[in-house]
Amino acid sequence: MGTAVSVQAETLGQSLTSAYEHSGLIEQNRAVLRAADEGVAQAVAALRPVISWSGNVRRQFGRTGTISAVTGQLVTRGSATNDASINLIARLVLFNGGRNKLQIDAAKETVLATRSDLVAIEQQVLLRAVFAFMEVRRAIETVSLRQNNIRVIRQEVRAARDRFEVGEVTRTDVALAEARLSQAQSALAAAEGALVSAREEYRAVVGRYPGGLVPPGTLPRLPASVDAAKAQAVRMHPDMLAARHRVAAAELGVLIAEGAKKPTVSLQGQYGVTESFDDRTFSRGGSISLNAEGPIYQGGGLASAVREAMANRDQARAGLHVLRFQLEQNVGDAYVQLRVARASRDSFREQVRAATVAFQGVREEAKLGARTTLDVLDAEQELLDARASLISAQVDETRAAYQVLATIGQLTADKLQLRVPQYDPAAYYNLVKDAPAGLSKQGRELDRVLRALGKD
Repeated sequence: MGTAVSVQAETLGQSLTSAYEHSGLIEQNRAVLRAADEGVAQAVAALRPVISWSGNVRRQFGRTGTISAVTGQLVTRGSATNDASINLIARLVLFNGGRNKLQIDAAKETVLATRSDLVAIEQQVLLRAVFAFMEVRRAIETVSLRQNNIRVIRQEVRAARDRFEVGEVTRTDVALAEARLSQAQSALAAAEGALVSAREEYRAVVGRYPGGLVPPGTLPRLPASVDAAKAQAVRMHPDMLAARHRVAAAELGVLIAEGAKKPTVSLQGQYGVTESFDDRTFSRGGSISLNAEGPIYQGGGLASAVREAMANRDQARAGLHVLRFQLEQNVGDAYVQLRVARASRDSFREQVRAATVAFQGVREEAKLGARTTLDVLDAEQELLDARASLISAQVDETRAAYQVLATIGQLTADKLQLRVPQYDPAAYYNLVKDAPAGLSKQGRELDRVLRALGKD
């Protein structure tokens, strides 16, 4: 029996590891990050020459009519020509107001923001797993408590009936005990329903139903003071890091919009071949041109684009300001919940001790006729309520501690030292940041990585 329990026992760390590996939400946002990485590759590609080709096969036909100078009659002739041509065109943008380089910087800021978003999603997954684990623990303990309560009340019912038979108590005492038993059975049914619901939540988060869950032995280490935790949250929380990078990207967006007002200079080369199917005639040749173009009037669209970019920048800056105070508030609220849970735990532990002594005393006094059945049932109910409250306070303490950890940005697989496969968010970026062509060695390596991701 002992061996079986130890094999099925599951710690909070194991549940968090399973939740991390099971989470489709993390995989989804890793794909979002890879898409953001490709934004850098596309911005880099805009700095390189664009080489394209065009070709066509053409048949020209028609009839012409002329007046003969000799006969004065209309003479018609049909004509048809068949030829094919192919052209190779290369174009390189030399200058466009610096927009291409600015777009690369903006894409990099978006990548960094998306990496922080991925960490925030990881925190959400792990915090939900903590809550699911602890709610199953709460439900299991409550069911056990309710079952034990029914056993005790049944003993009280039997005792009341026996005392009624010998005339020590009235029929009212028996009815009170029976009513309290029915109430306890109803409470057990509700607790069992809560356990089923908690198990389903656990399965949704972790990927399987819970086995024997081991209560956490220790709580995570937290900053010593609320002020220190707030400073850490403002400095390190992934939401704050993402917001800062988005502000930087929005500021670059203003410069990109202003750059659209500047001229664009490009170099273009073209070489083509045209050959006739009707005879041996052909033409071959090409051209090289330096082109310059720029806007003069576009109906106010460019000015509007600049104002829009400035509004987006101001929105990002204001969002950063709001987020800072929101994070500080979240830290303060989490610490309050933790302090309340700890104080409640200590109070309820003392209440359980006192209620146990009181229940035992009342039950002994009832045997001597100094207490009624109702007194015993009330004392037992107070003890039950105290134990249930203690269980909830212990669960709430653990939940609050991990909530604090999440508010300061430290609830990650790395910080918790979970045994999960290491994921390097820069690995894919390093493969695509130089915008490799599909036929290059780096491009073939990238294809291999994508095939592996697809198999997963």
